[in-house]
Amino acid sequence: MNKVIRQLKGHPHIAEGTAYAILFTIGTCHLLNDMIQSVIPALYPLLKENFGFTFAQIGIITLVFQLTSSILQPFIGLYADRHPQPYSLSTGMCFTLIGLVALAFSSDFLLILLSVALIGCGSSVFHPEASRVAQLASGGKKSLAQSIFQVGGNGGSSIGPLLAALIVIPYGQHAVGWFALAALLASILLVRVGYWYSMVIAKIRKSHDNGISASCALSKRTIHFALGILVLMIFSKYFFNACMTSYFTFFLIDKFDINVQQSQFCLFAYLAAFAIGTLLGGFMGDRYGRKYVILFSILGATPFTLAMPYLSLLWTIVMAVITGLVIASAFSAIVVYATDLMPDKVGMIAGIFFGLMFGLGGIGSAFFGWLADLTSIEFIFRVSTWLPLLGVVAIFLPDIRPNKTNK
Repeated sequence: MNKVIRQLKGHPHIAEGTAYAILFTIGTCHLLNDMIQSVIPALYPLLKENFGFTFAQIGIITLVFQLTSSILQPFIGLYADRHPQPYSLSTGMCFTLIGLVALAFSSDFLLILLSVALIGCGSSVFHPEASRVAQLASGGKKSLAQSIFQVGGNGGSSIGPLLAALIVIPYGQHAVGWFALAALLASILLVRVGYWYSMVIAKIRKSHDNGISASCALSKRTIHFALGILVLMIFSKYFFNACMTSYFTFFLIDKFDINVQQSQFCLFAYLAAFAIGTLLGGFMGDRYGRKYVILFSILGATPFTLAMPYLSLLWTIVMAVITGLVIASAFSAIVVYATDLMPDKVGMIAGIFFGLMFGLGGIGSAFFGWLADLTSIEFIFRVSTWLPLLGVVAIFLPDIRPNKTNK
């Protein structure tokens, strides 16, 4: 990567070293994108009340949204590795804009599914290409770049429920249309990012260099084994997180008899901690090693998750905040660790792991919704708190020592 940066030196539109302006812009767009996405689960209590949906139907809405977000991402990432499309970032955000307007005026279950599918398609275009931009703008500081990019997304996820509580819950479903302004702003910003991205690509192509400066010294078998462990970590993390983001509000309403707006503020506290934890995880990954951050993040959250279902409202929120801080630190470390395993396929790997994040989250939401209809919200909440125990298998991840081939 350092060689690529040196090749770009002197270009009037491309800075040498870490391009912080691009990183913060792409992080801001990630914030706007994920803020929009987080409005969908924040709408669930309102949709359930207005349309009389079952918990299974709520889970299906999440499943459709997250599967459209996940299935396309690896293919888009693989295509982007071979044929980068700088302005697809802005185009994808236009799908999100259309989906938001449609969701604001959807009057039945099928139209709601179509609306969230459009929003999901926009997300599937955004994440793989945005990850490639973050890598190119990193100046070799990949963990820092991934953390800035990812904390934008988690910050948006935490803001979404807060804005839903302040805007959508008081004014109804049509108020979702106001979030289309955020999609429009992101689309405009991404045109500028796309221009910078196209300049980088042109410079790299001119030098006849594919920009890869490192290779992994591990055998293919060990790489596949490590990727399998990382997939299990994503499963553990995002099945648990699906229960939190989709049903934590219902759990608080059911157990402590608080209102919908109060429950949204509690969800905001968890998601805000999640955003902060992501940034901390990126810094710790550089200092202590990504393997140990992954292990600490997922397994270390277990004592706090196991305590949550049995505490008072105040201490439940405290445990949720601590859990968010601890468990969130894993994702940036997982993505960077995975791209270090296969440094020539950044887009594909990012697409796979972002896709797994959305896909497993959607399946988890549908599963817990189905189980809640059969049992109770309290039961599924207790079951989900055991999932972080799977983090123990991170012990078997190999330490990565990349071979620097191009200085």
